[in-house]
Amino acid sequence: MIEAEGLSKRYGKTLAVDNLSFSVQSGRVTGFLGPNGAGKSTTMRMILGLDKPSGGNVRIDGKRYKELHNPLRTVGALLDAKWVHPNRSARAHLRWLAKSNRLSPKRVDEVLDLVGLTDVANRRAGGFSLGMSQRLGIAAALLGDPQVLLFDEPVNGLDPEGILWIRRFMHRLAEEGRTVFVSSHLLSEMALTAQELIVIGKGKLISQCSTEEFVAQATENTVLVRSPQLALLRSALGELGASIRDDGESLVVSGMDIAKIGELAAAKNVALHELSPQRGSLEEAFIQLTGDAVEYHAALGDAAPAQPADLMPLGK
Repeated sequence: MIEAEGLSKRYGKTLAVDNLSFSVQSGRVTGFLGPNGAGKSTTMRMILGLDKPSGGNVRIDGKRYKELHNPLRTVGALLDAKWVHPNRSARAHLRWLAKSNRLSPKRVDEVLDLVGLTDVANRRAGGFSLGMSQRLGIAAALLGDPQVLLFDEPVNGLDPEGILWIRRFMHRLAEEGRTVFVSSHLLSEMALTAQELIVIGKGKLISQCSTEEFVAQATENTVLVRSPQLALLRSALGELGASIRDDGESLVVSGMDIAKIGELAAAKNVALHELSPQRGSLEEAFIQLTGDAVEYHAALGDAAPAQPADLMPLGK
């Protein structure tokens, strides 16, 4: 478990983290989201004792990081995939880490196999692709078999198979009862990975809740209806007070659940070609709730193509 209480960090006149309090529970994958300059990386560095808080405190299983003996046995972290001596092999890098925390050298080969790097274990880490470096960083985080894991942008450089692998792997770690805290700017991936969200902006907490709750509180759920008898159904829905958008080929209905719409269509003998819920996305909810915390807003002209939200540079 990770607990932050009144956590603050100031760099000169800049307040990077502002009285931030949250808790990361075990047994769930918790996503850590925020726009550029939100303070995510600074917060993770303070959790790991790499930056000293200007105020407040943060504890891992009840202890500050500096109070942990052989910290890799308690917490594992991937903050920078390229943090490794380029002339060391993957195996040598992990053996050095293991020795520094009094871990068995046998564990090195176990984690190399776990992340799929056994065949390249003796290659220089400096020659690794970003995806391979990510896997090596994850292996280092797992070396002490810790109960608490922090991952910053863990899917960077991974191919689709690798992204699916790390998603399933994080779920498995959480199912084992571990605390899994992951920061990412890929919102579409976070929607599939995180059960809980901590969202910050300008160093302050915006929301902590389940992913479903976060999306529900910021977006509208609607129902898409297609029918050869739209006019009849539109009239019946209007009489019951539903809000309707009609594009001539389908209806988008709000203010009425899907079961009631289906029952109404049946009562009116209206044939349905489609009746499907249209739920808001994590991208939409994120933009809605963090709009005031974005450092730089880009103006898009009418002719500019819309960009997928999961490609927006949310940063750290």
